[in-house]
Amino acid sequence: MEARPEILNHNVETVRRLFKVVQPQDQYKWAQDTLSNAKSLDPDVLTKSGIMLGLGETMQEVKQTMRDLRAWQVDILTIGQYLQPTLKHLPIERYVRPEEFEELKDFGMDIGFRWVESGPLVRSSYHAERQVRALSVVHRELYGSP
Repeated sequence: MEARPEILNHNVETVRRLFKVVQPQDQYKWAQDTLSNAKSLDPDVLTKSGIMLGLGETMQEVKQTMRDLRAWQVDILTIGQYLQPTLKHLPIERYVRPEEFEELKDFGMDIGFRWVESGPLVRSSYHAERQVRALSVVHRELYGSP
C-alpha cells in the first residue's frame, strides 16, 4: 500500500459455495483478507472486486456475496456473464438475463457500493477509466488530494 494506488482490485469471481470449484488454488477468506486489509492499511484507497455469473449460483448467493464485499468495505463492483474460454474450463450453467444484471446493479447501489457495473459483457476493467475519474473527484472532495 506504500505505492498509494488509486484503486486496489481483487476479484472474488464467484459465490462462497462455488469458490473452491472456480478458484481451487484460492480461499474465499483470502479474498476477504486482501480487500479488508487494504482498507485497514489505507482507508482512503478505493477497493474494487468482480463477480462472474452463470456458473450455477443463485440470486440469493450473489446478493450475499455482494453483502460480504460491502462488509469488507469494497467500493466498486463489476458483475458480468461467465464465458467459457476453452473446453478445459468450467461450462456455462446458464446465461443471465439483462433484467437480473439490472436488479443486481440496483441492489448493489442500495447496499452502499459507490459504483456498480453490471451486465453480460462487463469485465473487471469495464469502464475502469470512467470509474476512476468519477470517483477520484468524489474522493478528493472527501479526503483531499493523495
